[in-house]
Amino acid sequence: MVGALVVAFFVFAGIYADIRWYDQLGFLEVLATEWISRIVLFFIGFIAMALPVWLSIQIAYRTRPVYAKLNSQLDRYQEIFEPLRRLAMYGIPAVLGIFAGVSTASRWDSVLAWLNRTPFGSVDPQFGFDIGFYVFELPFYRSIVGFASAVVLLSGLLVIATNYLYGAIRVSGREVVISKAARIQIAITAGLYLLLQAVSIWFDQYATVTETGSLITGASYTDVYATIPGRQILSVIAAVVAVLFLITAILGRWRLPLVGAVLLIVSSLLIGSLYPWVVQRFQVDPSARALEAPYIDRNIDETRDAFGVADIEEIPYEAKTDAEPGALRADAGTTASIRLMDPAVISPAFRQLEQFRQYYQFPETLDVDRYQIDGESQDTVVAIRDLNLEGLNDAQTWFNSHLVYTHGYGLVAAAGNQRSSDGQPVFLESGIPSSGTLPEFEPRVYFGENSPDYSIVGAPEGAPPIELDYPAGGEGEPQQTTFTGDGGPVLDNVFTKLVYALKFQSEQIFLSDQVSNESQILYDRNPIERVQKVAPYLTLDSDTYPSIVDGRIVWIVDGYTLSDQYPYSNKVSYSEAISDSEAVQQPLAFDEVNYIRNSVKATVDAYDGTVTLYAWDEEDPILQTWQKVFPSALKDMSEMSGELMSHVRYPADLFKMQRAVLGRYHVTDPVTFYSREDAWTTPLDPTQGAATSFLQPPYYLTMQMPGQEAPTYSIYSTFIPEARGSASRNVLRGYLAVDSDAGSTDGERAEGYGKLRLLSLPEDDNVPGPGQVQNTFNSDPTVSQSLNLLKQGQSDVINGNLLTVPVGGGLLYVQPVYVQSTGETSYPLLQKVLVAFGDEIAFQDTLDEALNVLFGGDSGAAAGDEEVEPTTPDGGETGGETGGEGETPPTTTDTELQSLLNRARQAIEDKQQALQDGDWVAYGAADAELAEIISELIVLADDGASTTDTPSTDAPSTEEPSNG
Repeated sequence: MVGALVVAFFVFAGIYADIRWYDQLGFLEVLATEWISRIVLFFIGFIAMALPVWLSIQIAYRTRPVYAKLNSQLDRYQEIFEPLRRLAMYGIPAVLGIFAGVSTASRWDSVLAWLNRTPFGSVDPQFGFDIGFYVFELPFYRSIVGFASAVVLLSGLLVIATNYLYGAIRVSGREVVISKAARIQIAITAGLYLLLQAVSIWFDQYATVTETGSLITGASYTDVYATIPGRQILSVIAAVVAVLFLITAILGRWRLPLVGAVLLIVSSLLIGSLYPWVVQRFQVDPSARALEAPYIDRNIDETRDAFGVADIEEIPYEAKTDAEPGALRADAGTTASIRLMDPAVISPAFRQLEQFRQYYQFPETLDVDRYQIDGESQDTVVAIRDLNLEGLNDAQTWFNSHLVYTHGYGLVAAAGNQRSSDGQPVFLESGIPSSGTLPEFEPRVYFGENSPDYSIVGAPEGAPPIELDYPAGGEGEPQQTTFTGDGGPVLDNVFTKLVYALKFQSEQIFLSDQVSNESQILYDRNPIERVQKVAPYLTLDSDTYPSIVDGRIVWIVDGYTLSDQYPYSNKVSYSEAISDSEAVQQPLAFDEVNYIRNSVKATVDAYDGTVTLYAWDEEDPILQTWQKVFPSALKDMSEMSGELMSHVRYPADLFKMQRAVLGRYHVTDPVTFYSREDAWTTPLDPTQGAATSFLQPPYYLTMQMPGQEAPTYSIYSTFIPEARGSASRNVLRGYLAVDSDAGSTDGERAEGYGKLRLLSLPEDDNVPGPGQVQNTFNSDPTVSQSLNLLKQGQSDVINGNLLTVPVGGGLLYVQPVYVQSTGETSYPLLQKVLVAFGDEIAFQDTLDEALNVLFGGDSGAAAGDEEVEPTTPDGGETGGETGGEGETPPTTTDTELQSLLNRARQAIEDKQQALQDGDWVAYGAADAELAEIISELIVLADDGASTTDTPSTDAPSTEEPSNG
């Protein structure tokens, strides 16, 4: 009993903690609705299973023959079973009922969706039912029939076992003798089971429009003319056989129902399997393209509707491949916004320049956002300076980990299209305390992607603060603070402290004198985790990003409503579609999807953890259904502030799903679709190496697509012909972009937001794809020579993201090139920019210079880095195939000078290391090497070599930068 009480208290502690968490966050309705639904469904499932099974066993036992003649073996069975009979008669139904109850309770969401279902307002093309019938009703009805079938089947098996054990069923040689009571009970049970199978088969005909066949998802020619009629016939036969079993219960003759059962089995083989095979093999296969055309057309239309790409604007794009002077004049806005800072590369630069202390950290991949700077939209690379408790090393005590180091500090933002003269990011917001050009905001981050598992904050009024707010620069004392928000359950009594001490298995929560009645405990602090708990019906985007909104840092999270039951819509693996070189997603429990909507925009306040859900796609029937279930959980989009609207974006995972679909479904002609002669695929990421299997991720850029009047914040991806072994070619066939700017008006979405545009390139004009361009960059002799120079002196060259931008009537490729030394505290510096247009390439210090070289000396537009002073005296066009007049490759003098400078830097580093190690022999050797290099430099200078503006690959200093 003591053990049971302890277990019960632990369970209660978990329940009580959940209640406090949801109540503090304002979503107790969600928890209560889910729990009540689960409890009610558990009892329904328990009773629906246990009661029929118990009744079946009781009836079989009470109607057993009193004077049945049993054989010796059954006598022994009865002797063993009789002492346990009462336990078995109640225990077996109870155990089965528990399993059934748990299974039923796990389907609480589908039951609530059925009870609150909302019509879609459109019908399927085969049966004419509303789409909501397939999404909400048919899965529910089939699950009910399946559950009932399981109940009847288990009851029938236990009835047979009980009757056999007590002699109501006897086997004598080749004869089976069944008592009248057993006959009636078994016949009725068999009749009920077959009636349920008749209903199940009848429902199966409707499921053909959501099942995936060899060609499409949905009913094909064979399904319509063979499978569906066959299932209708089999359903009628099963119902007739069920009636025969019920008649047997009255008349006592088994011949008719047994013959009927055999007929049902034979019919299922002939009508259900053989006939569809004959139709497919001898009627459809010889004329498949013509016969399947109407059903392919259904599949195309419904798939495009279900994935939200039906209204895509397809634009024929005769991409130019000749780089003519002034070609970018009409695209000046796009050119000035091309992002050079790769968020997947420059995280080490953020760490070295902005981390400041070992207990802070930045994510490996940064985020992209945009802000209004001096009245103009500026694409930015942003990141939160979050906590890293592992950096405390030996100081990682309970007191420090949960009471002192409680929050990160500040948002760091760098201009996406700029860099300093030495290749560092140009920060728009940086430092501790935070300063810069972004709006003022609350910098403390208590709720982040890497926050501690729990922190205890808050204190009585007047108590000295113990939380580290931020470290002071120089010799100043660290600043301390006390959390003043409402971010977690209050530890206002001994019982609550005991509950959370048990929850986190930490007695210090209960014993520490720093935990007062005003203390709050913050946990479940990851933004995605918080949103998922309060909106369990949503599938969340894999990437959340921070923005400054109305004076606060908020995490913006995109939520999706999904289904796999949309008729005639092609099913796509969600995890495969959203996996790329930036992240590989694990398969979800609900992975095969054929309907998706970005139905909710959610925000999580980084200071107090407040979660706000906004209904973004108010026309989505699935979202409308859940709004009925949780009427107070979501706010209307009209309540979103203009500043929040200016930072929401078209979500990346939705875009990835749509590009996966459009690879085939950009084709709307059934004949062309059937032959797959124009199927596309997303190219592999060329920066990951030749052996990679990762797709190139989509990128956010501010650009102007054909058909747009001005540049807008967008997300894009490219298409190449679908891979067919070694015959596949990496040439561009399509360019997909969507307007991601929701505007900046309170509660009003911009008219163009979500507009999909697809540039279709002509097949007879082989515009190079990302793989071809990357190969051209890597194999060009002049580029290779320059890259080899950059690699000298123990430096690595890192290729940034390869961007594709539709400008100048063609497609411009831009790739930043970073240099990073191999030291422990080094970070990438943007040193060069590679550009390509058609077959021509250029490789210069700045994008502005590279574009001018590429486009005959004058591109016609200024890039965002035009103010960066070049680090080489002359830049010439460089290209393997292009050549061209005015080409000025690096001179031999520059090469020698660069080599000497690299050697000199390495010698200086060797001297410093030897001095630290006390190795005077190594120090003397390094000093002699440095003296020799200086002598060679003097000789080179005397020969006329200029050291002004010489390229520098110096790695960053190993000293940690100071603040400000």
